[in-house]
Amino acid sequence: ESFFHLGGHSLLATQVLSRVRRLFGVELSLRTLFEAPTVETLARAIEAAAGVTAPALLPATRERELPLSFAQARLWFLDRLQPGSPLYNVPLAYRLRGPLEPGALAAALGEIVRRHGALRTRFVEGLDGPVQVVEPAGAFSLAEVDLGDLPEPARRLEEERLTAEAALRPFDLARGPLFCAFLLRAGASEWSLMLAMHHIVSDGWSLDVLARELAALYRAGREGRFSPLAELPLQYADFAAWQRRWLRGEALESQLAYWREHLAGVPTILELPTDRPHPPEQTFRGATAGLTLTAELTRAVRGLGQQGGATLFMTALAAFELLLHRYTGQTDLLVGMPVAGRSREELEGLIGFFVNTLVLRADLDGDPSVLALLGRVRAETLDVQAHQDLPFEKLVEELAPARSLSRSPLVQTVFTLLDARREGLDLPGIFSQLRLLDIASAKFDLGLSLADRGDGLAATLEYSSDLFDPATAARMLEHFERLLAGMAAAPDRPISELELLSE
Repeated sequence: ESFFHLGGHSLLATQVLSRVRRLFGVELSLRTLFEAPTVETLARAIEAAAGVTAPALLPATRERELPLSFAQARLWFLDRLQPGSPLYNVPLAYRLRGPLEPGALAAALGEIVRRHGALRTRFVEGLDGPVQVVEPAGAFSLAEVDLGDLPEPARRLEEERLTAEAALRPFDLARGPLFCAFLLRAGASEWSLMLAMHHIVSDGWSLDVLARELAALYRAGREGRFSPLAELPLQYADFAAWQRRWLRGEALESQLAYWREHLAGVPTILELPTDRPHPPEQTFRGATAGLTLTAELTRAVRGLGQQGGATLFMTALAAFELLLHRYTGQTDLLVGMPVAGRSREELEGLIGFFVNTLVLRADLDGDPSVLALLGRVRAETLDVQAHQDLPFEKLVEELAPARSLSRSPLVQTVFTLLDARREGLDLPGIFSQLRLLDIASAKFDLGLSLADRGDGLAATLEYSSDLFDPATAARMLEHFERLLAGMAAAPDRPISELELLSE
C-alpha cells in the first residue's frame, strides 16, 4: 500500500527520511519516497543508495559566544529596525474548565523552561555581531489573576482586555525573558491560561511540543511522579552553531548554485490588482477572511490529487497558483512555502525557531490541462524540498533582488497546509479549548492557509489591509473554491477554460 494513499504527506515523509538517515546512513530525497511509496520499493531504494556521512549535529561548546541561526539573525535585525513591535509575538490562550491544580501547572511550565534553553535565551550585541545568551534555569513564576468577584459581563471584558494586552506586549530581545505565562481564574472551575513568546525562540511546531510536554508533566506532577520526559540531547543553540559551521564553503555554494539557476529570470514582483497602492513602507497591518470547503469538495480534491500522483498540499497549491495567474496574467510567478525545517530527527522534540520559507516557481505557460499543471506543481515542490536546507534569509542575501520597503523580498504571497493540530491540552479531568490569538498583522500581501477539519478544508486568507478590502479578500476565496471545484470536475480541461465566476 502507498504511503501517500494511507494519509502520508510531505511533512510525515520528511520524518520518514530522517529515520532512514539515522538507521541506514543514507540520504534519500523526498522525490525518492514519492517514486517508491511502499515498504518494498523503499527498501530497494535504500539498498541502492550509496552510504553518505551527513554532517553530525553535536552539542556546541559553551566556552565561546553562541551565534544566532540565520533565521534568528533576520528577526534580530528587524527588531532593531522596529524595536518593541508585536509583529513577531506568538500568543495563544487555553480556556480550561474543571478541577485545575495551578501549582502542578506552574511546576510543569517551569520544567519546560528548564528543558528548553530557547525559552531562557536573550540576544545581545557581541564582538562580531549578535549572539545568544542562554540564562541558567531558575525559579519559574506563573502569575495568577482572580476575576471571580466580577459580574459575568465585566469578567469577560476584563479577560479579553488582559489577554489582548498580553498578546501585544513587546518583548525586549536583549533583556528577556522571551516567554511568559499567566493564569486567569474566571470562576470556581473556569480558567484561561495565556502563553506568549517571541517568534525568535518558537514556531508552530514548537507549540505542539509545548502542549504535549505540558500535558505529560502536569499529569505526572498531579500524581506525585517525577518527569516522564527524557532529557534533551541537544538544544536550539547547538543547531544554530551547527548551521553556521555547515552552511559555508562548498556546502553553501552547492545550495546556492541550484537556487541561482532555478530562479534565473523570474519576476520577483507579483503584480496583484489591489484596492489601494502599496504604501511607501510596509506597515504589516492585516486581517483575515475565512471559508470552509464542503466535505464533498474536499473528497473530490483528494481524488484529483491521487489521480495526478500529488498530495493534498500540491493539489490545493496548484489551485492557488492558478488563482494568482488569473488575477495577474503572469505565467511565471513565485509563491512562498513555509516548511518545518526539522529534517533531522534530533530536532523534532525541540522548542525553537526552525521554520524556513522555500520559494516555489509556478509555471503556467502554454495553457496546460489541470493534470499537466498538477504534474508541474508536483515536480517543482519535490525539487525545491530537496534543497530546503538553505535558509530563506541567506537566499535573499545572496540573490540580492531589487529591494523595496513597500514589499517583502522575492515572495509576496505564501501558501500553507496546516497539520491537524490538537485543539486543547490533554489534562486529566479538564475540558480544554485552544484559542490562537489574532494580532491583526500580515507579513505578506497575501497568505492562504488550509486546515483539514475532518468535515472539510477550512481556508483562511491573511491579507494586507493596506492593500485589500474585506470584500476583495472574500471574493478571492470564492474564486479559489470555484477553481478547485472546476479542476476536480474536469481534470483534462485547459486551465484557461475554468470559471472564476458562478452563473
